[in-house]
Amino acid sequence: MQQRPLGNTGINISPLVYGTLPLGYLQAKLTPEEGGRLIRHALERGVTAVDTATLYETYGHVREGLKGFTGEVTVITKTHAADAATVRAHVERGLTELGRERLDIVHCHAARIEDPFVDRAAAIEELVKLKEEGKIAHVGLSSHYIAAVRKAAQHPEIEVIHPLINRTGMGILDGTAEEMAAAIKLCSEAGKGIYAMKALAGGNLIAEARASFAYVLGLQGCHGIAVGMLSAQEIDANIALFSGAAPEEDVWQELESRKRRLAIMKNFCKGCGLCAAACVNGALAMVDGKPQVDETACVLCGYCGAECPEFIIRVV
Repeated sequence: MQQRPLGNTGINISPLVYGTLPLGYLQAKLTPEEGGRLIRHALERGVTAVDTATLYETYGHVREGLKGFTGEVTVITKTHAADAATVRAHVERGLTELGRERLDIVHCHAARIEDPFVDRAAAIEELVKLKEEGKIAHVGLSSHYIAAVRKAAQHPEIEVIHPLINRTGMGILDGTAEEMAAAIKLCSEAGKGIYAMKALAGGNLIAEARASFAYVLGLQGCHGIAVGMLSAQEIDANIALFSGAAPEEDVWQELESRKRRLAIMKNFCKGCGLCAAACVNGALAMVDGKPQVDETACVLCGYCGAECPEFIIRVV
């Protein structure tokens, strides 16, 4: 697979980045061995970047995938911590659980923070310190906010951006797809490396997957897309598509016919409402003491599941 420069970082990545969120407890609940086999399958076929996060609990999956692999791979992770001590703890945990001496990119995971340069200032400052110490190579920012992406263009300490962008703008918290595309272009002109998330709007655009990927890859300044993949068939189809090969129509018709959804085991729900409070997209509401999903608004991020103390929410 042809590699692309990731802004001014000096890193080259495949346009297809392996997104590991679906592998873990927030979604498919694959074992590290099962997830590791899928990651390794992708790496051996030309994928050179893997995206994870402290919140995803997929470090074991990534480590299994990397075990014995001798090719080039960029490992990207995220910390959702707001304070310096927890940021440092998250980075140290990543180094230990991934078995690495240095993490290639660590994002300030501020998906739901409108101005992370104010509300996550301590976290970003600590990431810069960790870079100076040689524990991480590059500092990044992940966000669902146009305002945050736009502001990142003015901050030299942020070298990589991981923005939410798709054809419909679903999940963007403060504007349209066109406005996010303009913010991405601004960051690219400032030398930032950019790879997108939610190109399929959490599965809502699966029926138009090929067109949806083409839209995001065609944006000025977008170097790649993180895609969650749960089968060898998905991996092979996406590698072919992202490599410019002619798509296998029967395979893509099957893949584009799939539909994922948020499943809540309501019989075990205690009605605490933490899941609804965690959903910034307004896709969850408490009805008669139980959460109810608006599938037209849900981007299947799984963050509601992370807040559930009973572990009864998953993407299926």
